[in-house]
Amino acid sequence: MDTFYTQAQCDRCGGSLKDGRIMSMYNRECICMKCKEAEQQRADYRQAVEADREAIRNGNRNFDGIGL
Repeated sequence: MDTFYTQAQCDRCGGSLKDGRIMSMYNRECICMKCKEAEQQRADYRQAVEADREAIRNGNRNFDGIGL
């Protein structure tokens, strides 16, 4: 069962998801907004976003990401 909407802690840092949650661009982790901000600062973030968009264009809505 998918716990994305019910879990209380960030898969990456263990922090609270009370103030928001989002799926990582690199893998299938449910992360907090602080971890998302850190992701966006990575040099390969644009590559991760483009890979996700390409997967969606090809019909894959369950893309595992490019790896962290």
